[in-house]
Amino acid sequence: MSTIEKALGSLNQPQPASGDGEGAPAVAGAAADKVAAPAAQPQTPTPAPTPASGQSRPLPSAPRPSVNIPFDVLHAKGFLTPATPRSVIAEEFRTIKRPLLRNILGQSVTPIPQANLIMVTSALQGDGKTFCSLNLAISIAMEQDKTVLFIDADMLKASAGTLLGIPSGTPGLIDILNDDRIKPQDVILRTNMDKLRILPAGRPHEHATELLASENMQQLMLELSARYSDRVIVFDSPPLLLTTESAVLASFMGQILFVAAANVTPQHAIKEALERISEEKMVGMMLNMLPRRRFNLFGMGYGYGYGYGYGHGHRESGPAETTDVRSH
Repeated sequence: MSTIEKALGSLNQPQPASGDGEGAPAVAGAAADKVAAPAAQPQTPTPAPTPASGQSRPLPSAPRPSVNIPFDVLHAKGFLTPATPRSVIAEEFRTIKRPLLRNILGQSVTPIPQANLIMVTSALQGDGKTFCSLNLAISIAMEQDKTVLFIDADMLKASAGTLLGIPSGTPGLIDILNDDRIKPQDVILRTNMDKLRILPAGRPHEHATELLASENMQQLMLELSARYSDRVIVFDSPPLLLTTESAVLASFMGQILFVAAANVTPQHAIKEALERISEEKMVGMMLNMLPRRRFNLFGMGYGYGYGYGYGHGHRESGPAETTDVRSH
């Protein structure tokens, strides 16, 4: 019996101006000369210097967008924060991220293309997917040598933006997909955590879910993976059973972390959702809100049962790791 099959069976039990400066100010108009020039010798404006051949005229630098993540609010909600690096939840997400990072380093048995693209998904809403994806991103960003880009791709809910303190209507992923003039660097937000960047969901669009499954999205994924090869990119994606586009989005990813709520998510829903993921994908199974008695910790707590397998566990399966953490 595979690791994931065992896991399934258990269910029945500012930064200010980015340091670039404000750019060259516009040329200010001088006060008008009160003495008119002689009519015979009109004053001719001095032409602006022409850039040398092959050079473009420099443009003023725009302040790079940023956001201050309310870590005190997240901590009160049970999230991992940089202020609690030795908490129980921090230790548990160290365990959860370990196989993901090994695969990015090329230490998997089978090479994984775009292994730095990690999609966190679930079968249905309410399984704790956003809680897990945010904690995973923050945990990886606490590594000494890792920079993380967190992408809010759950257009059905987009709750991550609210948790992160991002104002509604902030441009983001959908704006990039819908407008070729908008580039990732225009809307990726710096944060008050040095190694964490955020790409918000973007402004509301009637075809948002379709845009996630578009060719533009695939090209964006390839661009992000190649341009930021040293960066881990974590996607909070829509649940697989609520939109058909989620399965297409999964096909663009290198690794997939599937979240299910123990004793809550129906087993048939988990099986149906997993069937929508290609068997060639590396899929990790995370059981959220798993009751577990650990007298040396909190008595009856909540936890993650974490099994890691290849292609739904059919081809390659690593040892299961079960951890405890309080989940909301």
